[in-house]
Amino acid sequence: MSVVDSEADVVVIGAGHNGLIAASYLARAGRQVVLLEARDSVGGCSSTESFGGALVNICNCDHITFRTTPVMEELQLADHGLVYLDVEPNQVNIPWDGGAAWPIMHSIEQTLDGLALTYPHQVDAYRRYAAAAVPVARLVLAAAAAGPERRHLLSTVWSRGGVGVRRLLGWSRMSAADVMRQFFDDEAVYAPALASGPAVWGLSPELPATGLGALTYVFRHVAAVGRPLGGSGMLATSLARSFMAFGGELRTSTAASSIIIEKGRVRAVRTVTGEVIAAKTVVSAADPRRTILDWLENPPSGAGPMIERWRTQSHQQGYESKIDGVITELPRYRQVDRDVFDRIGADPDVASTMIVPSVASMHSAFLDIPKGRIAERPIFFANVPTALDPTMAPPGRHVFSLEALFTPYALCGGWANSGEPRRWLDRYSSLLENDPIDTMAPWRAMTPDVYESDFHMPEGHATSFAGGPLAALRGKPRELVRYETDVPGLFLCGAATFPGAGIWGASGRHCAMRVLEKY
Repeated sequence: MSVVDSEADVVVIGAGHNGLIAASYLARAGRQVVLLEARDSVGGCSSTESFGGALVNICNCDHITFRTTPVMEELQLADHGLVYLDVEPNQVNIPWDGGAAWPIMHSIEQTLDGLALTYPHQVDAYRRYAAAAVPVARLVLAAAAAGPERRHLLSTVWSRGGVGVRRLLGWSRMSAADVMRQFFDDEAVYAPALASGPAVWGLSPELPATGLGALTYVFRHVAAVGRPLGGSGMLATSLARSFMAFGGELRTSTAASSIIIEKGRVRAVRTVTGEVIAAKTVVSAADPRRTILDWLENPPSGAGPMIERWRTQSHQQGYESKIDGVITELPRYRQVDRDVFDRIGADPDVASTMIVPSVASMHSAFLDIPKGRIAERPIFFANVPTALDPTMAPPGRHVFSLEALFTPYALCGGWANSGEPRRWLDRYSSLLENDPIDTMAPWRAMTPDVYESDFHMPEGHATSFAGGPLAALRGKPRELVRYETDVPGLFLCGAATFPGAGIWGASGRHCAMRVLEKY
């Protein structure tokens, strides 16, 4: 091995929220932990940064599943500045075809009240859907909280009763669209669930095995949607403070270049500057493909099948984009009847707004991704975080964000000088009574090529775990559901590992517990 420059018990690579969580738990347990982050700040895609005199979130600001974990309490994040603001209503749904906007509230009954004023013929359908889906959602969250160990998962699953288990198994095999069609006959009510479920995963809702994406509405009923005061990045900031309070060492602007293996096990991490940090345990919260294929230096023969499996797997390209800007007045949607919202005590300005095409259009847009084409009416996810949290912008100014789905990394003609992002703003503005977007200044577009260059996401996409609880029960692939690789001393956590993507944090917590069990 090269000359050792420093030593640690554990080196964690990547200071996204899962890497921060894993590092914090390990430091809390008394391990000497060095956390490496290639960027000059922590949080990755969960971070918030300054732009145009305001604070903008790199990705969407709504946190749901994280709040179902014990991480905030166990790592004392409130003591380090993390405060959540509840979002109510937590989503407003607007169909591209001109139908009425309708809200999702944390309360099922209030949601039904809103539907009674907008889509009364779907009220009973929503009630049946919620009755069937809530037990499945609770089962998924309980399985994620229990951790990936088979005995824990089995105990959790079977303790929840047979109906929920059978439904979980059945829906897991179906398409999300077919799950929703069991209950609804109006796409204005069920299509937004497909946009915020499978489409967010980069998949068509018509594909088999996307059925659990139909749970997206009921997750909002069984868990409280919230936003950190000061922006999504306050989660990462509070985690970094917690980590350092437990004695951890954080090194930003320090990218890993290789994981040194000696005598068949992990011995050290080398950085891009050539520094060698000796450690018998390494946790990578970075992209697993890069970790396994690019960074392993002299891997053991026992890791050969794992390495070959990753080498032959196709890698999904990026398909999400986000526009950030600063505006001077709140958007006013033509399809939002403010009297309807007032009658159920809902403020549409604070919610995230899903603007959704037909299911057929979603499927067509998915099929167009390999062709490098973007739909005429993309799936939009819009919000103005300052409507709820004015601390993110100066007085009289608002932060505006617009996420667009199925925007391919390999865009026809390339992203440089593309007119696409501007076209999205024009299409979005066509839904408004006012036009705050026309005078928005400044604004920027975060397209898949930017996520690749600025956030170390290969081809603009972060590998996401898509196996669900059933894959965890089977225990395969081991490195993604048990966090332990075929290289002794090397562990994985992050969006690619169970239970999956989004601001969840369970992966980081479970991975840390696995490390502590082993070493």
